[in-house]
Amino acid sequence: MPGQEQIDFTVDTNNLYREDAITDLKVASIRRMIPITADGADDSSRSPIFYGHTQIMTPQGALPLQARLMANNLTEAIAAFPQAMEQEMVQVIEQIKRMQAEEQQKKQNDSRIIVPGR
Repeated sequence: MPGQEQIDFTVDTNNLYREDAITDLKVASIRRMIPITADGADDSSRSPIFYGHTQIMTPQGALPLQARLMANNLTEAIAAFPQAMEQEMVQVIEQIKRMQAEEQQKKQNDSRIIVPGR
């Protein structure tokens, strides 16, 4: 496509991870990202990364929450999960409130009647 920037689809072979999914089948879903080498072997020179996922129900439907869990192992990730989800929920609610306030302000600005000569 002329004028389009080139997209680099090269795989970063120094930053590969295998994903394990852990769940309690109720509220918690934890993704453990295990570092691997390009040949698929575990890369013990890097630490695993943990992400927590859950969702809360709202009148508009399910609201997904996701946050990185600051942990070195699964036990620490499980312990970090509740606080991380609470913090993420607070941030999401604040963001929604900001967006609602911006939308309300936009509606107020758009509804002003302009009278010529005033």
